Order: sequence, then C-alpha cells, then structure tokens
Amino acid sequence: MDARIIDELRKVAGIDGVRTDEAMREAASGDKWFARTLPEAVVFARSTASVAGVMKIAARERIPVTTRGAGYGYVGGCVPVRGGIALSMERMNRIKEVNAADFVAVVEPGVITGQLQDAARRKGLFYPPDPASLKDCSIGGNIATNAGGPRCLKYGVTRNYVLGLEAVLADGTVARLGGRTHKNKTGFDLVGLFTGSEGMLGIVTEATLRLLPWPPARAVLSASFADVSKAAAAVQSVLSRGYLPCALEVADRFTLEAARKHANAEGVIPPGDAHLLVEIDGQEESVAVEIKALAALLRDACALVVETATTEEGCQRLWDLRRGFSEALKATGLRKLNEDVVVPRGKLVELFEFGAQLGRDYDVPVACFGHAGDGNLHVNLMVENPDEPATKERMERALDVLFQGVLAMGGSITGEHGVGLAKKRWWKQAIDPGADDLHRRIKRALDPEDLLNPGKFLE
Repeated sequence: MDARIIDELRKVAGIDGVRTDEAMREAASGDKWFARTLPEAVVFARSTASVAGVMKIAARERIPVTTRGAGYGYVGGCVPVRGGIALSMERMNRIKEVNAADFVAVVEPGVITGQLQDAARRKGLFYPPDPASLKDCSIGGNIATNAGGPRCLKYGVTRNYVLGLEAVLADGTVARLGGRTHKNKTGFDLVGLFTGSEGMLGIVTEATLRLLPWPPARAVLSASFADVSKAAAAVQSVLSRGYLPCALEVADRFTLEAARKHANAEGVIPPGDAHLLVEIDGQEESVAVEIKALAALLRDACALVVETATTEEGCQRLWDLRRGFSEALKATGLRKLNEDVVVPRGKLVELFEFGAQLGRDYDVPVACFGHAGDGNLHVNLMVENPDEPATKERMERALDVLFQGVLAMGGSITGEHGVGLAKKRWWKQAIDPGADDLHRRIKRALDPEDLLNPGKFLE
C-alpha cells in the first residue's frame, strides 16, 4: 500500500492505529476457518469518526475494506480476500449505557458478548443471545452473522435484540438506523437489513440492544437415551405438551464418546448413545413445578437417566458438558468441519440418520449436536488429514451431498455462522434466483464499488 495512503490512515486512526508489519497482518488474515489472506494494512478503529475517515480514503482510492471483530467466526467471513485494509473493531469496546428504565444497552461493536451479559445482570437485566463462544466473540460479529445459540428456541436470535444501529457506509456516510424504543415502524426495517449482512453493507460502530428482565429462577435437566430417535421423540413430546424451554440441546453417540474421553468431562456424562439438555427459566414457583413435570415426561419418553439441577452451580455444571463438546471433538485429534445446518423440526431424526449414512458413505466420522428445539444442528465431519488432496476431494463431495440433502428437507445451509467463504459455492443452490438478484441490487446500491468485505457470496 502506498506510503501516502498509510500516512492518511494514521491521521484518522492515530499513529498506533495502523499496522503494516507481517505479524499483525497475519493475525488479521482470517478467523477459525482455515482460509487466510494477508491484508496490506491493519487499521484499529477508535471511533465512528475514524471509521468514516478510513472509508472516505478507501472509497477515493478504491481500497477493499474487510471489517473484523474478535475473529471467532467459522466460515471465513472476515478473511480479507482482496487484501486492502483489515479494519479491526476490537478497540471500540465500551459499554456506553445499561439502562434499567428503558431496558436497553448501548455498546460499541468490540464489546465481548459475555461481558455485556454480566453488565446487564448486575442491573437485574438479561441479554439472551448466547453463542457458544460468548466469552470471546464480539457484539459486532454477532450482529454481522445474526448469531444464535442454545436460547434461540425461547428468546430468538441477535436480530430480535437489535433496536438501533449506527453504521458507516461504503462512502464514509454515517447513518443512524432504528432507535431505542421497543417499537418503531418509521420507514424500512434497515436494522434488520444490516443485521446478518456479514459486513457487506456497512460497518456497525454502535448498537442499541433490547434487554429483558432477569428471570429469577432457572433449572436444567440432563437426560440420556438409548439412541437419537428416542431423544428426538422426547423433544417433540416436550413441545407438544405446551412447554417452551429456553434451550433444548441434543447430542449423538460420537459426540458423547469424545466428551467421555475428554478429561474435563469425567463423571458428568450419563450412559447412552444420545443426550438431551433442557433448560427452563421464569418465576421460582413455576420453574419448580415445571421441572418436576418435565423430569417425569422424559422418563415416560424412555430416558435412561434424568438428572435435575436447580442451583446456579448445578446448572452450570450440566451446561459445561454442552459447551465443551467442540473442545472434546478437537481433542480427538481430528479436524472438525463444522456445518450449522437447519431443518424443519419434524425432520430432526431424518437429519441424524442422514448424517450417519453420510459418514458411512464417505468413510468419515460424523458428530451431530446442537439446538434440537429449532432444528439447528451442527453436523461435524471429523477428518484426519483434511489437507491431503484425496481426502479434501472426498470431503467436498460429502459436503455437496450434505447440503443437497438438507435443502431437500426444506432446510437451510446455515443457521447462525453465516455464509462467508466456507459456504459460498452453495449459495445459489440455497437461495431463490429472485432473492439472489435482490441481494445483489441492494449491495450495488449501498456499495457500488464492492469495497466492503468483497469476494464473499455476492461476488
């Protein structure tokens, strides 16, 4: 990148806000997916004004800009495919306000999700979205991907909690979208448009988020089953009886076996080839009644073992099992190709069976776990040598079959990770041609030079 441009960037981002050394460029070259591309410069945003200044320079010079949060994505969404500027938001990490009267929080995009949850709870408030990486991922990244998590069943995804955004457009224009009221029907739903746009329409510099009252009581049930078909049937029983848990998590045999071998999970995992985790929350009296009724329901649904936790410590112990699945799978020594597919709820057993058959057909272990309540499962192909050419080709064929099968079930190729680079090749199969054209029209209208996160699924 021209020295003149670097000097201009330092004027808007500060002397220490622009790095061109190889180590920093490497650190900003990707996320948890395997793809890497070095940017020419890494710029650390410090304010909305600095972001606008960077974009004005980029627009004038036609320099690609790829925004990154904490780098915890799983689809290569923040890989700067065309080099240019990697714009880091990690220094914009202030919680500006947690307002108990309005039930809102105002935050910068670099705030870590778990830190916001802690700050809200100290005021008796609740920010429900809970991606598995909540201790590491940032609010800006959550907004870019419309992140979900186990509590989606009852509480919804990130989009349901974004009331307002401040965003910088491709030409440096600053736009405030939405506001801090819990209802707002003034104009188009631009907040909804930007949430989940994967950094391709603008750069979020501030978010106003909806909060809820903190539920005074919670309880968790851990149940094991002989197989996933019985666990899935139990899920349907829970919902059909009128219960709405905040989480319904399921895991298959391979996942449980990996967790049993993982040192931190000793003594936690019950016997069986399938596991179901159910969490409910609300008022103390109602939770006490519901947890007993649900335990009886799960026993009637052929659960092998049912364990109940009603204290914070006990609930956390049972959740540690679920949140540790990814680490347990990594500990197998195999690389996890993590696909966050979604099917209609009634297809849950079919998806488990499809995943098992896929593993047999392509000679690869498949670990399935995830959000049974909303049909969003993580189908993980566990690969020994993913970079070996023959293995890579075989896995690409397996992924083709996986996504084709999911789409044939009326499902979606991604529920919470986004499309990014990892699922780019299946974009046109996954979306209606008219909707694809509409995406491209919107992109051209807001970013005609294709400067914001270029090279992804709208290329």
